[in-house]
Amino acid sequence: MRVPLSWLAEYVELVPGTTPEEVHAALVEVGLEEEDVHTFEVQGPIVVGEVLEFVEEPQSNGKTIRWCQVRVAPDGPSTGSGTDVEGPAVRGIVCGARNFFPGDKVVVTLPGAVLPGPFPIAARKTYGHVSDGMIASARELGLGDDHEGILRLATLGIDAPVGTDAIALLGLDDAAVEINVTPDRGYAFSIRGVAREYAHATGGRFRDPVEQSSPAAVPEPVEGATADAFPVEVRDEAPIRGRVGSSVFATRIVRGVDPKRPTPAWMVARLKLAGIRSISVLVDITNYVMLELGQPIHGYDLDRLRGGIVVRRATPGETMETLDGKVRTLHPEDLLITDDRGPIGLAGVMGGAETEMSDATTNVLIEAANFDPVSIARTARRHKLPSEASKRYERGVDPQIAAAAATRVAQLMVDLAGGTADVGGSLIHEAAGRESIELPSGYVSELIGVEYTDDEVHDALAEIGGIITATETGFEVVPPSWRPDLTGRADLAEEVARIAGYHRIPSVLPVAPPGRGLTRSQRVRRRVADTLAAAGATEVLSFPFSTEAENGTYGSADGEPVASVRLANALDASTALLRRSLLPGLIGAARRNRSRGLNDLSLFEVGLVFLPETGRTYGTPGLPIGDARPSDDELAELQAGIPPQPRHVGVLLVGDVVTKQSGQPAVPAGIVDALDAVRQIGLATGAEFEFVQGSHQAMHPGRTAELRLMGRPVGYAGELLPALAEEADLPRVVAVVELDLDAVIELTDPAVEARAIGTYPAATQDLSLLVDRAVPAASVAAAVREGAGELLEDLHLVDDYRGQGIPEGSKSLTFALRFRAADRTLTAAEASEAKLAGAGVAAERFGAKIRD
Repeated sequence: MRVPLSWLAEYVELVPGTTPEEVHAALVEVGLEEEDVHTFEVQGPIVVGEVLEFVEEPQSNGKTIRWCQVRVAPDGPSTGSGTDVEGPAVRGIVCGARNFFPGDKVVVTLPGAVLPGPFPIAARKTYGHVSDGMIASARELGLGDDHEGILRLATLGIDAPVGTDAIALLGLDDAAVEINVTPDRGYAFSIRGVAREYAHATGGRFRDPVEQSSPAAVPEPVEGATADAFPVEVRDEAPIRGRVGSSVFATRIVRGVDPKRPTPAWMVARLKLAGIRSISVLVDITNYVMLELGQPIHGYDLDRLRGGIVVRRATPGETMETLDGKVRTLHPEDLLITDDRGPIGLAGVMGGAETEMSDATTNVLIEAANFDPVSIARTARRHKLPSEASKRYERGVDPQIAAAAATRVAQLMVDLAGGTADVGGSLIHEAAGRESIELPSGYVSELIGVEYTDDEVHDALAEIGGIITATETGFEVVPPSWRPDLTGRADLAEEVARIAGYHRIPSVLPVAPPGRGLTRSQRVRRRVADTLAAAGATEVLSFPFSTEAENGTYGSADGEPVASVRLANALDASTALLRRSLLPGLIGAARRNRSRGLNDLSLFEVGLVFLPETGRTYGTPGLPIGDARPSDDELAELQAGIPPQPRHVGVLLVGDVVTKQSGQPAVPAGIVDALDAVRQIGLATGAEFEFVQGSHQAMHPGRTAELRLMGRPVGYAGELLPALAEEADLPRVVAVVELDLDAVIELTDPAVEARAIGTYPAATQDLSLLVDRAVPAASVAAAVREGAGELLEDLHLVDDYRGQGIPEGSKSLTFALRFRAADRTLTAAEASEAKLAGAGVAAERFGAKIRD
């Protein structure tokens, strides 16, 4: 939300000379976040000038320029309304625009001025003349996007003396502070709301624009409707969550407006600083009041309406054309504004094209309504149509200000567009009153940790607009209508802390109770992440959303159909499922990074996947009511209602793991690196994985290892299927790993301790075994390790030979063995005995023979 300071000063005391930084600091004290400061970025001298005469001069490039004589200072003594202009009163200026005439008042930027950009102005020779300044357009001044011609002050309804300071005249000396408005504080999407917060912070007097009396010419409508009021009906037969779509609907009629009148300069400047483009006087007025009061306004061309207005839900297959020119197919939940011909607006989101105000509009119907936040939020997201109106409605609009806002718009249309307001109007007001909240004495102090007296609590809640009644046990508080976020006593306690000042809350680090800390699973997960990061990988966090194709490809090893969890309100309809695998997210991260020139990547992620059982319906009985911890039975029931959500770890390597350098060729990533990543995870978890030949439909056949632990499959490692890699704009070889980390933690012994470093010498021997080619080397190694017993300290494969001298269908596996005893120096005979024992187990299981 951008807040022009001149506008803010109308409703709260603002000391003259207050800087935007000081306003930001005050708003931060009451919990609003500062974002930025916006100005027009102009410097003088910029003055009002009068075009005396000009000569049109065709140029060789086909362009015709005007050599103008412009008066920039009065002939007589200064009136005190202008700026001191040095140099001649009449300047020669070259101008390429052709939309002005002798006698027009224009904005002249003189040498030394600076326009947004920055664009410094100086006298310079051009087209055979020395142009002593520039006649400015609205876009060059930062007032709008119009650059087709220079800004004629008459189009803004301004007739100021020559030499007047144009910066002050056009409001270009104003500044706006930008704040971040969190979803629970929608009231701050208005000058009214921010002015109230600034008053809380500084103690300045707040003047509520809603409470200011309406001009006698435009009385506010009363509940119901006058005899000549426009007919309105709310007919919501399918409310969402039992909440009717519109609880308040106010209308006013203004006749005889002139839509071609210029929007005043002060309004154009304020709208521009607030981030709104000036369109026309009628549209600008509706936007102005929306920013001022926080109440979205819609104006209809009254003569283009047919019959009365009905607020209803859409019917299946119904369509409408919105103001952006798009024809939209409507959903039965969409709330519509309709007349006798059908839909004329998406309620609270965007109006329809058929009844919009235009340059031909003379009679206007003003609408100020209050719509259900959930309904508006769903419609805006469903149609991908965020708007300034929906942004306010979905956060909650004050239901008590609709009539005042409609009246304010009517008054401005009378004043600025020359219209005449009908007497009265219609007002449907069925908004429920706020329920009181019981606030026990001492509750605020106990929750916040600061001693507050009852008077301090009372005064703070009264200051935010609450209605407070003292009771025997504390207070009954009715929150103000503009604060729908205040629903419980904890919310009220937070308001007391905010208004009394966050500086009173001490900064104390809580002491952890003894016997607590991270669980074993948490420690192991952190150790895995630390180990992979220490090995050179970068952790990424991807969205847990996936497509149907991704879940079918990566979430199923054998290609069988799988079930997925579908989101009820997805951010993107194309990724409306929760992921079954971490690999799509890692692949997407690799693709984005490579598109930005980062070709050698080692990425990992630790996150949840969602694996519902096929054919089973999930659902929870509802969250327990209250602030007490649910019982174990309640937690078990809740857990049973959601699909399994194991935590996986995924790794992806692409590009070179060793870059090319002097004397060293590049080493590309491959299956070896994937298996090494698994070994790193094994070191972090204490797991000894078994690698067996595996298959996965998303991975390269023949270059995929199934990872087992205690005989149970826990994941896969290998290379991505080349076709999938090519589809993702990645190289053909992409090494990937995905492990069920929860299963690994469950299957590892938490009592396993690190092996002590032996102090006695080691005995090393090699063992070469002939086995059938189909026997995995890992299985042979496991058999040797089991047979060799405790004396075997280390075993690893050093050779897999299948050449000359080896029987057909066989292979020779050579293992390097290291033996060590903890209490003595081993003899060669003891080491040989252990080696032969290991070979014996391999022979028994796989028919292995010791190779000579």
